Amino acid sequence: MASSSRMLAVAVLAALFAGAICAATKVKFTVQKGSDAKKLVLKIDYTRAGDTLSEMELRQHGSEEWEPFTKKGDVWELSSSKPLVGPFNFRFLSKGGMKNVFDEVFSTDFKIGKTYEPVYDA
Repeated sequence: MASSSRMLAVAVLAALFAGAICAATKVKFTVQKGSDAKKLVLKIDYTRAGDTLSEMELRQHGSEEWEPFTKKGDVWELSSSKPLVGPFNFRFLSKGGMKNVFDEVFSTDFKIGKTYEPVYDA
């Protein structure tokens, strides 16, 4: 019995620790020149010590599909044959294995040069 109680306590602590790491991750999206109705170019400020983004995806409003961004230098770019529909949801994977989804970060009426931050639940 003591062994299963100990295992449960370790599992709870591990979950709390993982949650604390996720909460410490901050992301900012700055819309760059070249963005328009069919193209989104973002500089992404991802703050997590010793880690960088390896994959970035977008899900448009009303869609179930995730569309991949392409990394070009220090920006992430996504081009579409049709106008993009916001608000935009973003999903990322970091080289360190962090996965996260940010819902409705900004809408279709974005401004070039403006930085958008996800709303974090407390």
